[in-house]
Amino acid sequence: MAANPGTAWLIVGGWLSVAAALLHIACIFGGPDWYRFFGAGEAMARAAARGEWTPTLVTLAISAVLLIWAAYAFSGAGQLPRLILLRTGLVTITAIYLLRGLMFVPLHLWRPQHSDSFAIWSSLIVFVFGAVYAIGTLKAWRHLAP
Repeated sequence: MAANPGTAWLIVGGWLSVAAALLHIACIFGGPDWYRFFGAGEAMARAAARGEWTPTLVTLAISAVLLIWAAYAFSGAGQLPRLILLRTGLVTITAIYLLRGLMFVPLHLWRPQHSDSFAIWSSLIVFVFGAVYAIGTLKAWRHLAP
């Protein structure tokens, strides 16, 4: 059987998702200033400053989702056992990353006052994540079949 040509792309995608999960977890320890810097919004930063659990729980939930997405990428690369609905999962993850990256355009046109440098950079970064997942998934497609 030929080697999976999407392996390298999916491994990179998986590590990008791990890095994003770790940054989210770092916000918990970094506190309100980190929540502000990484665009969580003033309400989340204030809630963190008051010691509320909501920012921590939301951030941990996002981190968990990102780690699951990383597991799907590593599974598609053959680095972890095959996960259920692997193709569907990778296509869905890719679509979410790409749509999140592309959402900046209509939101900028609709509410340009909310287009700050964080919105631009985070959209570009997430779009790159989606592109990496897309390339890896397309290249590995034949190897992702059950």
